[in-house]
Amino acid sequence: MATAKEMRQLNPEDLQKRAVELKEALFNQRIKHRTGSLESSAEIGKNKRELARVLTILGEKARTAKPAEKKA
Repeated sequence: MATAKEMRQLNPEDLQKRAVELKEALFNQRIKHRTGSLESSAEIGKNKRELARVLTILGEKARTAKPAEKKA
């Protein structure tokens, strides 16, 4: 898991890829949880928080990019 400061240094494409990976991991963890084969349910919460961080940083980058485009 990367910190928000480390994630802000990544480009939007890498963040998008990480978001897709986390969504897939959450899906698989939910399936395992329903079938009773999930070892640690705490991993679901950790992945949710990391996904929220990634999506928040993507939103920040999108908001800061739009005003720069309007000025040009």
